[in-house]
Amino acid sequence: MKLFFGGQKPKATPKEAIITLRENLAMLEKREAHLQSKIDNELKAARANATKNKQAALAALKRKRLLETQIEKISGSRMTLEAQAMAIEAANVNLETMRAMEKGAEAMKTIHKDLNIDKVDQTMEDIREQMDLANEVSDAISQPQLFGAELDEDELNAELDELEQEELDKQLLDKQLFSDERAPVTLPRLPQQPQHAAPAAAAVTDDEDDELAELRESMGMAA
Repeated sequence: MKLFFGGQKPKATPKEAIITLRENLAMLEKREAHLQSKIDNELKAARANATKNKQAALAALKRKRLLETQIEKISGSRMTLEAQAMAIEAANVNLETMRAMEKGAEAMKTIHKDLNIDKVDQTMEDIREQMDLANEVSDAISQPQLFGAELDEDELNAELDELEQEELDKQLLDKQLFSDERAPVTLPRLPQQPQHAAPAAAAVTDDEDDELAELRESMGMAA
């Protein structure tokens, strides 16, 4: 026997469940704030009548205690709803992650459906062949071409040896000319006149006339 008419109740999605829980949490927070305000008022009444009317003060404290009991229950309900909301959110994240992973797996299957290791090897082989061909073409283009002019390597080497010998001869000639320019000029030597020994250091105080006479005599001049 069905207790509800109209068939089964539609299942709530995680998003709808979370929204409902958050709405209930907001309502409980407002209810708790309202009760706390009433508790504050009862506490004020108890203080005001503490010395004047003890019966009124005790009644206010009783109402305050009942309100505090309701707040404790509401606080427990809030904690339960918050824990449930957090659990649903975590489960929803796991669900979405799993769905994303499933889609990724399906995509990989689709990709690998027409792809296997043989095709990969063949593709890599084709790439290597094309790269080798490109290198050969590049080498052929970059190699200088003489367009019909054939050169004899022996003739070129002989011409190079000849140029080298000319350069060596030129350097040797330049060196010889430079040495001749720097060589001292030798002049014919004149006959030496007999010379007397220079006076000793002790004769510094001799008469100047005696030195002049000796000088004339050494030069062959009459006194």
